[in-house]
Amino acid sequence: MSHQELLRPPGTRIVELDIQGMTCASCVNRVEKKLGKLEGVAATVNLPLESAYVTAPEGITDEQLVNTVNAAGYKATLRPQHYPAVDAETQGSAEGAVPASGDGGDLRQHASKQGPRREGSLDELASRGNRRGGTSEHAEQVTGVAARLRPRLILAAVLTVPVFLVSMVPAFQFPNWGWVAAVLALPVVTWAAWPFHRAAAINARHLASTMDTLVSLGVAAAYLFSAWQLLTDPRMTEHPGMEGMSGGLYFEVASVVTTFLLLGRFLEANAKQKAGDALQALLNLGAKDATVLRNGSEQKIAADRLQVGDILVVRPGEKIATDGVVVDGASAVDASLVTGESVPVEVGPDSRVTGATINTSGRLLVRATRVGAETTLAQMARLVAQAQTGKAPIARLADRISAVFVPVVLGLAVLTFVLWLLVAGPDADGGHLRQAFTAAVAVMVIACPCALGLATPVGLLTGTGRGAQLGILIKGPQVLEDTRTVDTILLDKTGTVTTGILAVDAISALPGFVEQDVLRLAGAVEAASEHPVARAIAAAAGSGRAASDGGTLPSVQNFSSAPGGGVSGTVEGRQVMAGRSGWLGQNGVVLDAGQRALLAAAEEGGATAICVAVDGAPAGIISLRDTVKEGSAAAVTRLKTLGLRPILLTGDNAAVAARVADAVGIAPGDVYAGVLPEGKVEAVRKLQAAGATVAMAGDGVNDAAALAQADLGIAMGSGTDVAIEAADLTVMGNDLAQVAQAIELSRKTLGTIKTNLFWAFFYNAVGIPVAALGLLNPMIAGAAMAASSVLVVANSLRLRSFGK
Repeated sequence: MSHQELLRPPGTRIVELDIQGMTCASCVNRVEKKLGKLEGVAATVNLPLESAYVTAPEGITDEQLVNTVNAAGYKATLRPQHYPAVDAETQGSAEGAVPASGDGGDLRQHASKQGPRREGSLDELASRGNRRGGTSEHAEQVTGVAARLRPRLILAAVLTVPVFLVSMVPAFQFPNWGWVAAVLALPVVTWAAWPFHRAAAINARHLASTMDTLVSLGVAAAYLFSAWQLLTDPRMTEHPGMEGMSGGLYFEVASVVTTFLLLGRFLEANAKQKAGDALQALLNLGAKDATVLRNGSEQKIAADRLQVGDILVVRPGEKIATDGVVVDGASAVDASLVTGESVPVEVGPDSRVTGATINTSGRLLVRATRVGAETTLAQMARLVAQAQTGKAPIARLADRISAVFVPVVLGLAVLTFVLWLLVAGPDADGGHLRQAFTAAVAVMVIACPCALGLATPVGLLTGTGRGAQLGILIKGPQVLEDTRTVDTILLDKTGTVTTGILAVDAISALPGFVEQDVLRLAGAVEAASEHPVARAIAAAAGSGRAASDGGTLPSVQNFSSAPGGGVSGTVEGRQVMAGRSGWLGQNGVVLDAGQRALLAAAEEGGATAICVAVDGAPAGIISLRDTVKEGSAAAVTRLKTLGLRPILLTGDNAAVAARVADAVGIAPGDVYAGVLPEGKVEAVRKLQAAGATVAMAGDGVNDAAALAQADLGIAMGSGTDVAIEAADLTVMGNDLAQVAQAIELSRKTLGTIKTNLFWAFFYNAVGIPVAALGLLNPMIAGAAMAASSVLVVANSLRLRSFGK
């Protein structure tokens, strides 16, 4: 997906509308066309979300957009946005200050491309949505639709049963039963079927037609034709039995079709609510309250009143109310609800934490760094909602067909009626007229643009919602198409395949020293330094691996540090130095030939080698390596199973790259080592020129250009703002397995959408000709029409179990 495509043209803004009254793909197409006639306006309308995502120039007012939709026969209202605007200057400065790593990645720029946002918290987004718009209100709307349909459905069912029995079963017939059937069917075809008639009338007033037009005409025609027959011959049902069946009465058809379609609408409304449950659950993850330290005392306040800089008190078992940095305490944080990772993450002072994650053990003091709409969770919800309003290219065929679907069906119904009369010819008892009428009504009733309209958006709604639960953010529908064609995936080594954190790999003690003492003394002096190498050595020494008392290292005096060289100090009365061999040489510690060979072997093997000297004599060499993430090997195997060719890409030397590739199962010929950031872009282009469709997974600033160049960019959520900004897919965790899972989910979602479209097309392609040939009873046609929409939605709901 081209990232430039997601950028709004200069001078435009995004407006989101809630639209009531849409029932099928024809409605969607009509609203999009009406809005598109306004100069500079482009709209994407989503049927199951009952919303429109509109890009409009500054000269077009919100009122004009609303009035345009209302003039088309629907009811539009503005959806309030609760996300702060990010202007170009702010965005540019934000991109210039990128943290080295994060708390799931700042999605600020990523979300800002989707449109202007105004202040408000995630809690406000959910709660205000219940009143004024948004995903919460959508859930309420579809629940309201079901509630409004329920009494009509109950009345229709209660009255339709006797009408059907008396019309179709001779044993239940009695003298003049036709008049009773007419009276019982009247409330069904009027009050119960009123939603269809009302929508059809509104569209007719605007010289348009939708699925409701077909239903309304079919039901009205069946009832009125029957009433006309009965009025013409009031005694036609005077004698019960089979002879009464010869009359042209279709009261049961009108009643049963209405009941089936109401049932279909009712089930569809409930199913659509379930499809949106995942996003609603995401909105509800946020903490409602927070405990803050103010003036030395604890106060409980609503989470939406938090301010940047507030100190939060988070006790074991409580949710962390907002994104922040730990200032005191140590604990393990369960981030599975946000990142999809099941293993709690250890945190301590200076660790970043994400709102809505759960503190599992120790008491934490957290300084709030982002609040309201700036939090990771709020921006995740925004991204998922925006992705769900999009339209995949695969849906364009359905759009083109739905644009002419209803007029074509009405034409086919008229043609069917005329051809039946022409072919069958006149007859004395009017049987051919009844056959022609039955076939025409069946054609109108069987046709269902609903399934076409629901096929793509409901699948997308469910798939992206499930992805959010798993910590996978799909930027838009186009991504689904991209994942299908990808055959090669470039994996950045550091931070993607490996942890990006150095750890002690080996200790070589020189004559006169033992490994434990070398590590313990080096760890003691390194513990006073903040350098990543120093922290790694100190951590290994303090883990009990070297410390004689199981974790406590001896103190250091006279500590000094030489940037780029090493550290020195006095430990237990001995002068200890640790650093580069060149720096040790400058300080009078010279390695002999054997020791230099040992050092060279360690470096050639891909390790970072640190020399340790005690009292002026070489004591040992400590080797550190960037460790391979647990699960990376299994993830590479999974990617291969998906038909992808994994290629390792790194700026490190060939020895390091080869070792990592071997550890995770990447072929030696698929390793690109010593690659500079601009070289990563060139590597992507080279593969693309060779005919490969390339995905790129990375997490750093130096990966951003390659992520943008790739056919499919995948950002690891623990990475930087710029990497997430440039990507099509974002996995909120830092596990490579999530990358494979993201591709699997995207492909599964696309497969579901294709299945939905196939059955929607197949249903109409088969159903309409069968009905036109007179081989389909209108009652069965009505049941099939209702079932088609429900089955499309039900098929999409299977995505809710993905990954379980």
